[in-house]
Amino acid sequence: MNTLLKEGMELAGAVEKLQKEKNSDALVIIAPPFIHLSKVRELIQGVKLAAQNCSSEAWGAFTGEISPAMLVSAGVEYVILGHSERRSYFKEDNSTLNKKVKLALSEGLRPIYCCGEVLAERESGSHFEVVRSQVNEGLSNLSRDEIQKVIIAYEPVWAIGTGEVATPDQAQEMHHFIRQLAEEIFGSEIAGDMTILYGGSCKPSNARELFANPDVDGGLIGGASLKAEDFIAIVNSY
Repeated sequence: MNTLLKEGMELAGAVEKLQKEKNSDALVIIAPPFIHLSKVRELIQGVKLAAQNCSSEAWGAFTGEISPAMLVSAGVEYVILGHSERRSYFKEDNSTLNKKVKLALSEGLRPIYCCGEVLAERESGSHFEVVRSQVNEGLSNLSRDEIQKVIIAYEPVWAIGTGEVATPDQAQEMHHFIRQLAEEIFGSEIAGDMTILYGGSCKPSNARELFANPDVDGGLIGGASLKAEDFIAIVNSY
């Protein structure tokens, strides 16, 4: 929940300009607030557009909600689902998120599905089981075609907005675990091709080391995305 419309347009325009000069072939996706989406769509060509959330309902009397079909009509291609803030502040559970994932896919959106543990779960040693349940339940009952359109983002919640960051070894360990989960459920071919992003205080100074891990396929960038130069510096680290 950052930037007014004018500020958001300026930021998106700066990212679009800088990405044309980037030294990486990484796919670049930006996720501005809902009210920015249609205007930003008009600005960008090389950058893809995502929403930060969507409703679990297709249509109807759900005041304040935004449906996947509405997002598609605004030119959106991706949607972030299950972000730790949505889970924590708005009490979204795995069942609700599974419904959102399925509805988003049915409308042609590609979900960026977030999972990750809080500090107490990490310290108690239950972090693997927490992530297992989030992946198993949030992505349950998807076809092979559907799961191939899903991107997973691992968020160590204790490292979001805190300045803390998972070490490269910690990030790789969990990303490898998630890929193994995908292999158990969907098979080795799908798991090998699945994109798994790291989200948790990723910034220009640590991005290259994080992205060097074999199972880390990119980043879900928070605060560092509010400065176009920092964001593209992270892109160039890939």
